[in-house]
Formats: sequence, C-alpha cells, structure tokens
Amino acid sequence: MATAAKRHRQLREERLGFRVDEPTKALIERAAQLERRKLTDFCMTALTDAARRTIAEHEALVLSERDRIVFFDTLVNPPAPSERLQRAFAEHKRRVMP
Repeated sequence: MATAAKRHRQLREERLGFRVDEPTKALIERAAQLERRKLTDFCMTALTDAARRTIAEHEALVLSERDRIVFFDTLVNPPAPSERLQRAFAEHKRRVMP
C-alpha cells in the first residue's frame, strides 16, 4: 500500500494555483459534493476534460462541403507539378541524394 501511495504522490508533483471569488468556490464545492468527490479531484477532472476538448477543437480540421470536394479531388487527380516545384525537387535531389 505504501508503494501505491508513493506513486500517487509522484504523479502529482506539479502545482497550479489560482484564486476564485466566494460564489465561484461555493459553486464548485457544491458540484463536487453532488458527485461525492473531493474538491481537488473534481477540479482536476473538470480542468483535464476542458483542456482535452479545447485541444481537440483546435487540432481538428473542419472543411466545408465545397472544401472537402476540392481537397479529395486534388488527392485523386493531382495537378501536374509546376516549374517551380520541379526546380525544388531537382535542387533537393542534388543536395540530399548526390
């Protein structure tokens, strides 16, 4: 049991500290009580869930129907390489694959 407790403490070495007004604290405490959870556990879960949602929203690429059609059409029927792209490939080949 001592080992598990030690691992649990090691996982929570970092700290976040912030102040809230009294009504906000009371609201959070009430929510934690309703879920029968400790305040810290409730806050950690809420913050982690919010962080994951925010990251997912910013990392997801959402295309309009028109953009989706253009994107997939370009993948299926790629345009011929431009002269500039051909020069870039040639320069890359010259530098990387002597």
